Amino acid sequence: MKNREIVSAAIGGVFFAVPYLALSAPLLPSLIVGAAAFGAGELVFGDYKLTLKETNRSLYQMLEDAKKKNKHIVDMIPMIENADIQKELNEINDSVSKIIDTISKDPKKVDQTDNFFDYYLPITVKIVDRYDEIENQKLSSAESKKFLTSTNKMVKEINKAYKKILDNLYKKEIVDMDAEMKVFNSLLKADGFNDAEFQSEKEEVTDE
Repeated sequence: MKNREIVSAAIGGVFFAVPYLALSAPLLPSLIVGAAAFGAGELVFGDYKLTLKETNRSLYQMLEDAKKKNKHIVDMIPMIENADIQKELNEINDSVSKIIDTISKDPKKVDQTDNFFDYYLPITVKIVDRYDEIENQKLSSAESKKFLTSTNKMVKEINKAYKKILDNLYKKEIVDMDAEMKVFNSLLKADGFNDAEFQSEKEEVTDE
C-alpha cells in the first residue's frame, strides 16, 4: 500500500470510529462518513510524493555534499590556467551532475557507483585544489613540472572514469531496451511489417 493510501485509510478510519464507537451512531452513516473522509484524503494527498530527504536522509545528505564538491570544481575552472584541464574539468562537472541527478531519481542505483561519492569525488577536489596552488606559484623545479604534467594526465583519467560510471548506471536499461526492440522487430516481421515489404511498397508507389 502506498503512503498516501495509508494516510487516507487512517483518516477514513478515524472518521468512521469516532461517530460509530464514541458517539454510538448507526453503522451505515458512520461508514458513509468514513468513506467520504477516505476519498477526501485521496484528493488531498493524491499528488503528494515523498522526497528523497524524507525517505532516505543519509543518501540525501550524501548527494547534497556531492553537489557542493561539484560546485567547487566548477568554481575552480576559471582559476586554472591550463586550457586542457579546464576542458576536462567541464566534462567532469557534466558527468558528476548527471550521476547525482540519476541517483536522485533512482536511489537504488547508488549501489553501482562503488567509491564514487566516498573517495573519487573528494580526491578529485583535492587534486584540483593542489594543482591550482602549485600552478599559481610558477615554480621552476623539476618536481613541480612533473607534478603539473602528471596531474594533467590524472585529470584526463578521472574524466574517462566518471563517464564510464555514468554509462554503467544506464547499462541495464540499454540492454533491456535493446532486447525489447529485438522482440518488437521480430513481431513486426512476423506481421509483415519489415524493411523488404516497406521497400517493395515504396517501389510500387514510385513506379505509379
